[in-house]
Amino acid sequence: MNRARYLLRRLLQALLALFIIATLLFFLFRLGLPDPTAALITEGLSLEEREMVRARFGLDRPLFEQYLIYLGNIVQGDFGFSFSYRAPVADIIWERLANTLVLMLSAILIAYAIGVPLGAWLSWRRGSGTDTAGIILGLMFRSAPMFWTGMMAILIFGVSLGWFPTSGMRTLPYEATGFFDKIFTLDFLAHLILPALIVALYYLGSPLLIMRNTMMEVYGEDFIEMARAKGLPERRILYHHAARNALLPVVTQLAVTIGLAAGGQVVVEVVFSWPGLGREILNAVRTSDFPLAQASFLIMAAFVITLNLLVDILYTTLDPRVTLQ
Repeated sequence: MNRARYLLRRLLQALLALFIIATLLFFLFRLGLPDPTAALITEGLSLEEREMVRARFGLDRPLFEQYLIYLGNIVQGDFGFSFSYRAPVADIIWERLANTLVLMLSAILIAYAIGVPLGAWLSWRRGSGTDTAGIILGLMFRSAPMFWTGMMAILIFGVSLGWFPTSGMRTLPYEATGFFDKIFTLDFLAHLILPALIVALYYLGSPLLIMRNTMMEVYGEDFIEMARAKGLPERRILYHHAARNALLPVVTQLAVTIGLAAGGQVVVEVVFSWPGLGREILNAVRTSDFPLAQASFLIMAAFVITLNLLVDILYTTLDPRVTLQ
């Protein structure tokens, strides 16, 4: 009963946070763009024609009525109509979001698959030259501007060596009957490798350093001393006992990283001309396409909130010492 009450409370908190964010987005975009259809209205249009454009997008109604319609549409999964594409926003977002998630999840998988065990190993080698080199590399990759590393990668591996394509998701022209047909090809993999590795190098520092520092704290716990007193091998103590208890901060960071990845890395998507959500947000802001930008930010917030909720629930499985009080 206690667990069910806790889950219900966390779910209500998540829904409340999402409602507040949706409300803020609605009013911020309206205040920032008093007449969002200005980008669609040319000087040659008469006053009646301008009012017809405003009426078509529902902007002639009172602000509070627009707000209620906006909330009702969100509940139904209707994010409005894009000014730039003249198409439903939902259709545009889901396609761009899928492209972004393929890139970002591939990069995050590489980063955490390498960073977590490497961070645990560096904690075992703490104080050594290897440990110092690992920390320096992790900080260097984390602090290096991605537009610079991306351009260097394109220049070296794309232009000079010719190993990888330099832009896009596929070599033009191409025809795909569906999303899976588009991504499960060697051509797509060749386009994915370079941007995925650049993003993975950027994210690598977080799991590496968090895991290393948390592991060093765990080494002082009583159960580690007990395991050593039993004569267990140091490698078993490292990965089977200490690592599990050091995973909580890493899982938290992973959830936040995946949530933010829903919005994409704008810099990487622009540098590599990757047709993802991050690049689409930039274009929407440039063209004052507020329905598209508004929905994109809301999707990003929903991902972050949902993944943090899942992490809170997962905590009790990873560490039984965490209670639901």
